[in-house]
Amino acid sequence: MKGFKDFIMRGNLVELAVAFIIATSFAAVVTAFTEVVLEAIAKAGGAPNFDEWAPGGFTSVGPFLTALVAFVILAFIVYFFIVKPYEAAKARFTKPAEEDVDENTQLLREIRDSLRGRG
Repeated sequence: MKGFKDFIMRGNLVELAVAFIIATSFAAVVTAFTEVVLEAIAKAGGAPNFDEWAPGGFTSVGPFLTALVAFVILAFIVYFFIVKPYEAAKARFTKPAEEDVDENTQLLREIRDSLRGRG
């Protein structure tokens, strides 16, 4: 039972659970915003609802196209309103990575510093 408790209380699992809960709540916000954008597109240039469209009467590809348009709008919103600001904040608050120096260069620097100390 202790092992299960340790597994559940592990930091990554708790963070994942919180992220899932927030993402589920945020999905409703993004969906509502997508519907607003689709409605604005409909008023500006015609309905973006392709549900009844069947090219040549072959098959109804309309629902797929409607879902595809909604997906592209959703991806755009997520990228520009979540991913880009997150990357900017992450870059601002993280330390720059130290440069990797190979062993020979490090040894030569130590020799140089030692010689400077003598003279």
